[in-house]
Amino acid sequence: MPERMVGKQAPKFEMEAVLPNKEFGIVSLEENMKNDKWSVLFFYPMDFTSVCPTEIISLSDRYDEFEDLDAEVIGVSTDTIHTHLAWIKTNRKENGLGELNYPLAADTNHVVSREYGVLIEEEGIALRGLFIISQQGELMYSVINHNNIGRDVDETLRVLQALQTGGLCPANWKPGQATL
Repeated sequence: MPERMVGKQAPKFEMEAVLPNKEFGIVSLEENMKNDKWSVLFFYPMDFTSVCPTEIISLSDRYDEFEDLDAEVIGVSTDTIHTHLAWIKTNRKENGLGELNYPLAADTNHVVSREYGVLIEEEGIALRGLFIISQQGELMYSVINHNNIGRDVDETLRVLQALQTGGLCPANWKPGQATL
């Protein structure tokens, strides 16, 4: 049985990434913590696929909302930074990503995917895992689903806002509603 991660310190990570300005750089959990930022870390299977761009673009289009909540979004696959850059430079009408507002990181050695429990070992790709990590590095939320199903940006924002209330949020809680 896998070990529980929610409520514990998130595995630290540092990965090469393609930054929003299309330059190569490094992303790390420690940097986000140092900058007092929440981390929304999401894994996807691979570049140049069909479901992945729908959610990557949706998150990018709503990036300002994450930024308003002091959260940094980081996308991760096991592809290289060079493949990421080629996909970003590909027009959206041609199954590319176009401009992105957050970095895409490369977990080419599979260490981070394995530590977060999303690696499909025999294929060398990640499941669709999404993790919300507090400014102190505590893993607050984890969801992993089959690669056929894209994620809901509204739900990710709702959960982030619920976590940031610090209170008890009942079923179907929406931002602005009272906590318990």
